[in-house]
Amino acid sequence: MTATNGPVCAGASTAATGYPSFASYVRARGPVLLRTARSLTANPSDAEDLLQTALTKTFVAWERIEDHRALDGYVRRALVNTRTSQWRKRKVDEYACDELPEPYGVPETDPADRQVLHDAMWRAVMRLPDRQRAMVVLRYYEDLSEAQTAAVLGVSVGTVKSAVSRALGKLRDDPELSPVR
Repeated sequence: MTATNGPVCAGASTAATGYPSFASYVRARGPVLLRTARSLTANPSDAEDLLQTALTKTFVAWERIEDHRALDGYVRRALVNTRTSQWRKRKVDEYACDELPEPYGVPETDPADRQVLHDAMWRAVMRLPDRQRAMVVLRYYEDLSEAQTAAVLGVSVGTVKSAVSRALGKLRDDPELSPVR
């Protein structure tokens, strides 16, 4: 047998098909395979990810693939199998329902209105006597417990409770805050 009529080895087959390396195959066939991936997904980014995964699987099996003329079929099968696995594994986060979960009639507050309320509340707090203001600020703005507030100010918990109660009463009666109610 002569060299031209003898059996073809895997390396010669690869060279004969024009894909001596995986990189040359991807350069030559990438655009066509990407179109196939796009036909399997609705999102171009998902198609690129799908093709990348299929090409990774092909690269791992590159040395085991005997007939490199069938590479497109191998990659297409990897695309379909990978996409099928994604469909099976997908997590459904949304469910159709008869009622909307959002409450009706609860309008979103305008940020400007929230700022006006914040400013009015802060002015009312600043009008409190110093000791009551300190307790209200520690309890509600600094979010300290009654015991922590008492420890910071060096008073009893009962003093904090009564002073904060009186301060909240004054805030409820503050004329600048009355439109809020």
